[in-house]
Amino acid sequence: MEIRPVQSDADYGAWRDVRIAVQPDERALTVAELQELETPQRLLLLAELDGEVVGSGLSDRSSESGRAFVVPRVRPDSRRQGVGTQLLRALSDHAVAQGYERATSGVEEEGSLAFAHRFGFAEIGRQVEQVRRIGDEPWPTTPSDYQVVTVAERPELWAKAYEQVALPTLPDMDVPSALDVSPQEWATEWINDPSAMFMAVVGEDVIGVAGLMLDTDRPERAEVAYTAVRREWRGKAVASTLKRTSMAWAAEHGITEIYTWTQQGNENMRRLNEHLGFSYGTVSIRVLATLPLEFP
Repeated sequence: MEIRPVQSDADYGAWRDVRIAVQPDERALTVAELQELETPQRLLLLAELDGEVVGSGLSDRSSESGRAFVVPRVRPDSRRQGVGTQLLRALSDHAVAQGYERATSGVEEEGSLAFAHRFGFAEIGRQVEQVRRIGDEPWPTTPSDYQVVTVAERPELWAKAYEQVALPTLPDMDVPSALDVSPQEWATEWINDPSAMFMAVVGEDVIGVAGLMLDTDRPERAEVAYTAVRREWRGKAVASTLKRTSMAWAAEHGITEIYTWTQQGNENMRRLNEHLGFSYGTVSIRVLATLPLEFP
């Protein structure tokens, strides 16, 4: 077995292939997107058995303030050979070297949860997947008290959306630790196609955002992007209008299914999605451990 860092374009492609094999129903970042996110503190690993890539790993700053995020992944047919353990050891060592005292991760099935428990991870929260088929979707009625525009139409407003919508609403998310999203992350990780991201605008102010993250591997399927509305505009159907707009856009662009992840404590968003016809899918479990990890 060899554990080594990602270095070449081919390595990025191999890392991405493992990600798709382990989570085939979730959008994977492109090679270019992965490379754009590189920082000196971020570590991507590949695991090889007899020269074949069978696993990958990520260690980076978590969006939850003050924590590392570590994710070992192993192809289903290569598990129970120690690959995940060696990946996790290297990832946790890297997190410790970066000065972190706690690390989070996410698991989606019982085997992975049992693996996480072995190394001291404990459950701290859950997200539920909500899925909706896209058919003939009507465009919503044009609102009278605000305007809906795409980021492609008003690119200068996306930075304003960070200040006026993201920063005030991120604390409302049902997560164990406050989210820490930088302006750079907002500009690169929270949007991928400006024409599929919608903003509700009053004059030069952004009051709400919603849209889609497009998938280059499965263009018929898209992930719902961050959806949020400023508190003083809630209860006025802004989020519903933005989501219906994105669904109508999806129908016109050949997308047949959209999905989103919602924290189990975010009852308002779950109810809105239910009202819009979403059904429930996979459950993702958030886990947390104190560093350094203890290995058997």
